[in-house]
Amino acid sequence: MRRRPPVLLAALGAVSVGALTAVQARMNGGLGSESGNGILAAFVSFGSGLLILIVVAPLTSAGRTAMGRLFVGVRGRNIPPWMLLGGLAGALTTATQGLTVGLLGVSLFTVGVVAGQTVGGLVLDRVGYGPAGVVPVTMRRVGGGALALVAVGVGLAGGSLASVPWWMLSLPFLAGAGISWQQATNGRLRQRVDSAFAATFVNFLGGTVILGVAAAVHIAVVGPPASLPTNPWLYLGGATGVVYIFVSAGLVRYTGVLLLGLGSVVGLLATSVVLDAVWPTDAELDVTRALIAVAVALVGVLVVVMPRRR
Repeated sequence: MRRRPPVLLAALGAVSVGALTAVQARMNGGLGSESGNGILAAFVSFGSGLLILIVVAPLTSAGRTAMGRLFVGVRGRNIPPWMLLGGLAGALTTATQGLTVGLLGVSLFTVGVVAGQTVGGLVLDRVGYGPAGVVPVTMRRVGGGALALVAVGVGLAGGSLASVPWWMLSLPFLAGAGISWQQATNGRLRQRVDSAFAATFVNFLGGTVILGVAAAVHIAVVGPPASLPTNPWLYLGGATGVVYIFVSAGLVRYTGVLLLGLGSVVGLLATSVVLDAVWPTDAELDVTRALIAVAVALVGVLVVVMPRRR
């Protein structure tokens, strides 16, 4: 029987997932902004991640075993079709990054993601959708989620939102809810095939197909971009996504959807502030407000993970 990692260690892993998500958002947002085609940028990100997995799979025994279990499960119908749909939410998240981060900035994008991820995590844990089963909605978990929403409110109180269209703010919220569902779905698939690699591969395969079709339609309607960015860092979003989806698929069975989401919130907020400071977009940044939001979200995570006194 495998030992469960300490809760604090699992929470730190969740924080790293959020940090990598913020880095990927900045890469994909920059690629979408500079190319003028956020959907194409999302396809490039997912496609490069899928290519990495295709190359890595046959080079390791774990990869070959994982893919063998996946193909046997799909062929024998031991894996229900809904477990293969995690790439839908991944495609939405990546496309949202490419469409909105260049205008909103990483911090403002993160605010919307946090709200959706917090609400989604509470609901999914309550109905038992994640691999951890039904997770009781205790006062500690509700309190942690509420503090995360307070952190969102602090970020939303900035005056820079007046010029931002409402639909652009709603997309990050939907992406955040999708991330919670994606993490739970990938975790269930990882549990079924006993492989985070297989769950990551399915996510990238589905997302690449969906975004490839969407990008082809978009180019057919509006035409291809006049030029592509030359900054090589902007093309590493796919590799970054491979890492954080792999880690989240392995963590969610130990943390539950909400704790994984709250840990990701801290990583998202903290890293987004740093990115907007050292690698800024055209969006305005209120550093003091962003730091307060990070602190409140961190307290929310600690409320959930700190051991309860008898």
